[in-house]
Amino acid sequence: MLNKLVLLLLLYCSTAISAPTQSSVSGGQGDTVKMTFLEPASKIEQQPLKTPQLAGLKLYSKVGDQWEAFKAAFKRVYSDAKEELERLEIFAANIALINKHNEAADLGKKSYRLGVNQFADLNNSEFRRIFNGFAGIKSRNRVRGAITYLSPATADAQKLPETVDWRKKGAVTPVKDQGQCGSCWSFSATGALEGQHFRRTGQLVSLSEQQLVDCSASFGNAGCNGGLMDDAFQYARQYGLETEASYPYVAEQEPVCRFNTSLVVANCTGFVDVPPGSEAKLQEAVANFGPVSVAIDASHHSFQLYRSGVYDEPACSPSNLDHGVLLVGYGTDRASRAKYWLVKNSWNSHWGEAGYVRIARDKGNMCGVASSASYPTV
Repeated sequence: MLNKLVLLLLLYCSTAISAPTQSSVSGGQGDTVKMTFLEPASKIEQQPLKTPQLAGLKLYSKVGDQWEAFKAAFKRVYSDAKEELERLEIFAANIALINKHNEAADLGKKSYRLGVNQFADLNNSEFRRIFNGFAGIKSRNRVRGAITYLSPATADAQKLPETVDWRKKGAVTPVKDQGQCGSCWSFSATGALEGQHFRRTGQLVSLSEQQLVDCSASFGNAGCNGGLMDDAFQYARQYGLETEASYPYVAEQEPVCRFNTSLVVANCTGFVDVPPGSEAKLQEAVANFGPVSVAIDASHHSFQLYRSGVYDEPACSPSNLDHGVLLVGYGTDRASRAKYWLVKNSWNSHWGEAGYVRIARDKGNMCGVASSASYPTV
């Protein structure tokens, strides 16, 4: 067994904020960020209304139409006019950042574009404090029991396909939404197991993240407070997983594990850790074995507001990992010829490229995409 370090995704993974229930969110450092979130649109009878107190403001005259569109799209209702003004000021600053960045992209100075999404009324310090609450590097030996990674006989880089997209092969479920729960690790793990189950059986089944959130604490995970994909694979190896339908996601850790062994549809026989830091081995793995669980640094303002393109952020760390995602392929951008990793996120399809991000490939392990990669065996 290889003795490698892994960056533990504990405390809070990055979380999305679309469609949770009404709540006030704690910032985690003594501050409380007051934000009220409504139920999904199907449950809403009244749309957000314009706030008269803001109508005369110069700031509102600049971004008011965009602000009202944002509130309507993401069902935002704030506690009072003061709070809404605070959020409007942040929104306007984010719009300015988006416009400045996209102007640079138009000139060919940036490889990706930013845009308004469900995080547009948060500044980056709030975003990191609330949704990326990982407080520095947490390291320990990788989970015991991993199978030693062996390159397949066809692993010669010259023989690997130029493009891989497991979505086109039917191995990837639709983009999901983890909500205000630090359960990114469970979405990454189920995504990898969904892919392996498909490769073995030909059936694509959406598996239960909630089961992992509720039931895998004894394997080292902490529900909505974070976890490791390898620990999730350890749990799945012993117990198996139910479907999303039989054990649905509720975006919080429930007090009782409701796992029913008679409803198990997918099992895991083990898991493989890809050699850390090697993008070549990661390319081998995703090309030959299917979708791979990876951890990344998702803390940057540019990632918070990412809209499209190949994400190439010089400040992104290869070691400060705070978010679990699913690598489903790789390719080369037709226009720029930039090589990229194709990554499925769990922040709803409102974020990024319909819920996906293309991260720069062979650019010094951008955002740590190759630092902590693994996949289950079935």
